[in-house]
Amino acid sequence: MNHARIEKSIPLMAILTLIVVSIGGLVEIAPLFYLDSTVPKVEGMRPYTPLELKGRDIYLREGCYNCHSQMIRPFRDEAQRYGHYSLAAESMFDHPFQWGSKRTGPDLARVGGKYSSLWHQAHMRAPQDVAPESVMPRYPWLEKTDLNYADVAKRMEALSKVGVPYTPDQIAHATEDLMAQAVFQSDNKGLRQRYGDRMALDDFDGIPDKITEMDALVAYLQMLGTLVDVSAPKPRSH
Repeated sequence: MNHARIEKSIPLMAILTLIVVSIGGLVEIAPLFYLDSTVPKVEGMRPYTPLELKGRDIYLREGCYNCHSQMIRPFRDEAQRYGHYSLAAESMFDHPFQWGSKRTGPDLARVGGKYSSLWHQAHMRAPQDVAPESVMPRYPWLEKTDLNYADVAKRMEALSKVGVPYTPDQIAHATEDLMAQAVFQSDNKGLRQRYGDRMALDDFDGIPDKITEMDALVAYLQMLGTLVDVSAPKPRSH
């Protein structure tokens, strides 16, 4: 009887709905104020290099997340297929994160270093040439399109305002660092000083005299899952 009374009264239904939604929102929002304690920091994590950041932008632009997740769940079958389960800290600099809930293609959380840059070039150019059963479309324009990185410093500055720890030095040298990583055998001493040694350095698109969108995307893929030693992850004290 009480249930019928609530359904017949619009004001009462609105008030009770507001209360329920408020409680649900509080349950979801409150933990965000304690992220420092719920997401342990681990050794090795760093912000994306400028080239990786541009690669991630291309990954999002092309909708790669629609078919590929970037989160390995802590189940035996997932770990046996894709590698060590994902750590929360590995997504701490993602805005938004790419965990995903659907896998038309394999999970990419640990794809970094699994294949050569030559393999990725061929895969983007014609996926069925390296995986005959693949339903992935072709992306031949990536190696033909020059990478537009004029805005990379501003992108990093914007991300720093939402918590990504880019330093003024990293932002000031954004273009220089992008070119140092994209141009094979270039002077990358400054790049390593600012981001560490855990990064891929290669001719990612196979075209030495150009910096293309393929360079950026492959650099991003080659980084995924390589920053943290997942054989024995050790949370770092705050």
